[in-house]
Amino acid sequence: MNFFDRDMSLWRGGLPPFECAVLAKARPASRPNGGKPSRHKRLVQSAVLALNLLAVSACTVGPDFQKPETTQIAEWAKPSTAAASQAVAETMDERWWEVFRDPTLSALSQRALTDNLDLKLAGSRLQQSRAVRQVITADRFPNTAASGSYGRNRNSAEGLSDPSSHHGQSAFNLWNAGFSASWELDFWGRVRRETEAADANLEVAENDRRGVLLSVLAETAQDYIQLRGVQNTRLVTEQNLEVARHSLKLSQLRLADGVATDLDVAEAAAQVAAIESRLPALEQRQWQLINALSLLMGEPPQALAAELSTDAPVPQTPRQVAIGLPSQLAERRPDIRQAEARLHAATASIGVAKGDFYPRITLSGNIGSQAMQLSDFGSWGSRSFAIGPQFSLPLFDGGRLSGVLNLREAQQQEAAIAYQQTVLRAWHEIDDQLTAYNASQLRRDSLAEAVRQNRIALDTAQQQYVEGVVDFVTVLTVQGALLATQEQWVESSTGVSLAAVGLYKALGGGWESVYPVVETAQR
Repeated sequence: MNFFDRDMSLWRGGLPPFECAVLAKARPASRPNGGKPSRHKRLVQSAVLALNLLAVSACTVGPDFQKPETTQIAEWAKPSTAAASQAVAETMDERWWEVFRDPTLSALSQRALTDNLDLKLAGSRLQQSRAVRQVITADRFPNTAASGSYGRNRNSAEGLSDPSSHHGQSAFNLWNAGFSASWELDFWGRVRRETEAADANLEVAENDRRGVLLSVLAETAQDYIQLRGVQNTRLVTEQNLEVARHSLKLSQLRLADGVATDLDVAEAAAQVAAIESRLPALEQRQWQLINALSLLMGEPPQALAAELSTDAPVPQTPRQVAIGLPSQLAERRPDIRQAEARLHAATASIGVAKGDFYPRITLSGNIGSQAMQLSDFGSWGSRSFAIGPQFSLPLFDGGRLSGVLNLREAQQQEAAIAYQQTVLRAWHEIDDQLTAYNASQLRRDSLAEAVRQNRIALDTAQQQYVEGVVDFVTVLTVQGALLATQEQWVESSTGVSLAAVGLYKALGGGWESVYPVVETAQR
């Protein structure tokens, strides 16, 4: 296929049949008698041609974006044993961090909305995308400019010279001023496709910030819940330390009475030291989490120490977790919305690549005034103007335009696959989080019963040790089991709340109600 055949095939493939028919109607009709048309007919033909050209200007090459359809999940996983708190298909709480009913968590989340630096960076990227869109969409409008100059000139007497400039014999003044304008007629919709792609890329940036907002809220809640979990673990450890110290004193008294042995005292002292060794690591973890929250708030280290170092309970989940309907997922998760916008931009870019095969027609003109004397500047005789269309059509480019088109089509295919993958990953994340939420509750409830039974066992062992029924090793063994189960229970209780946060994050909610707050704060 030669170049002409290739371009004509693109012409036919790029324009819808109706629009190509409009072009056909614009051709002058043959005259059987070969005579010259009348003036009236010529005017009619000119008017029809002008109207057809305006109609052709509405052509838009390339495929139109169609919102992708996704397969809906009929139902989520159903565990064999249901926990106390269950997910229900009701309208999701947009401010989900408030369902924990923890004023400190709500206050930290509100501060993160306005002070988090990652969120401000995402806002800056969004502003850049808006600026890029403004640059691209400027091609839809005429480009106008005004110019003016003054110069004291002298031409060469030996070279080419203008007779009006005295053949280089003397210097002269030259005054110039003018106004120019140019406008590309977007017959094939290339500029419109560029604008469409710019709008889609702006949507990508907006959903990027929404995704960062969701991540910041989830990370704030997770760090805060872990902080309260560490503090409660430290409280449990300190309580067990008091019990161990009491056992040490008891063994020392019994040694003084000749009832216990040095082995009992040494084992009791070792138990005290072992429990004490847990406290420094818990203290370190507490300050790490406080610093992590300070960073999320855009504050220096230890900025929240006075506010968060006081112990508080782990935030608890509600009896029911509203997760909405599966059909609402694509409208809520920022990553799905972002993948859809990328697919839209890739689709529009195909139209831009196809538009490069078609002629570019630009209307340009200028009007101005030029004079050698200031008194003549602006007079009728000093006027100058030029107006007319410019036409360009690519003839040979070594396959560059075809390569760009193939690239854009491949990028659209990649974006379509990425959208499907994003949706599928979202289904898996939600299903996994629902399972984790149910399993963490069941584990917490079982550990609560283990803690209750170990407390009974420790009280019994201590009483029997005083009575001489069991040795001190039994007491230490039961005490170690109680400490282990208590720590596991605190960890599991924290895990339930963390699983709830993970579920809310997987559902993608939370940015709808607070997004205007972030938009206002970053302006």
